Amino acid sequence: MTPDRHGSARIEFPSELEILITREFDAPIALVFDVLTKPEYVRRWGATPPDQMQECTIDLRVGGKYHSSFVTEDGTVCSLDGTYLEVDPPFRTVETWLFDGWPDAEAVETWQLHETDGVTTVTMRLAFRDKAGRDHYPASPQNLDELTSSNGVLDSFEAIGDVLRSLLDQKETTAASGR
Repeated sequence: MTPDRHGSARIEFPSELEILITREFDAPIALVFDVLTKPEYVRRWGATPPDQMQECTIDLRVGGKYHSSFVTEDGTVCSLDGTYLEVDPPFRTVETWLFDGWPDAEAVETWQLHETDGVTTVTMRLAFRDKAGRDHYPASPQNLDELTSSNGVLDSFEAIGDVLRSLLDQKETTAASGR
């Protein structure tokens, strides 16, 4: 039986400028990497209800750019943009990160993946340029006990899990039907 990992993301604060989020997924590393880096999948987890993803483009190569935008429940359009600094499929990406809602909150985002026995551990690290930028982020050591699954980034990690489950279920159904 597959363990229920819903709500299992862990948030840590290695320094006053960093946020580290770790979660395990019951899926092979290559599939997890695809879900994290291909627009057709990022559109499904990059904005979580009630927000609605509008666009998502990814040029997955060193020097390539990514852009996504979404509309919030109150009609505000927000976007995330950056440039890939490192791309090492299926293990790691490093990119600049800029959320237009917080223009002074520049960061470097690192996604690290590791698979053991069919379980892929994903670690996402945001390293902010300065404390003023870091203070925009809703998760902090002071409110860690208050964080619930109704936090945008944690909701996204849950949505990644949902996308992976649907892809794995689809693959099993196809295999069972002999296609």
